[in-house]
Amino acid sequence: MIRNVHELAVTRERVASLEKLLEALRKTARPEEWPALSSGYRLEIERMQGEMLDYLVEGAPADTTA
Repeated sequence: MIRNVHELAVTRERVASLEKLLEALRKTARPEEWPALSSGYRLEIERMQGEMLDYLVEGAPADTTA
């Protein structure tokens, strides 16, 4: 669960790293192994994206006028 903007930034970096890793693996993986190889990375990316969206849409924004 993401609790602040720092954790949001770290999660974004992790998602970007996993996407780059998938991109690199896609160039070297055999077609028959690709579904099994990529599925775990995809699930982790989707989980982190869900956490980011939850953080961004849940709760009221902080009052910055004070």
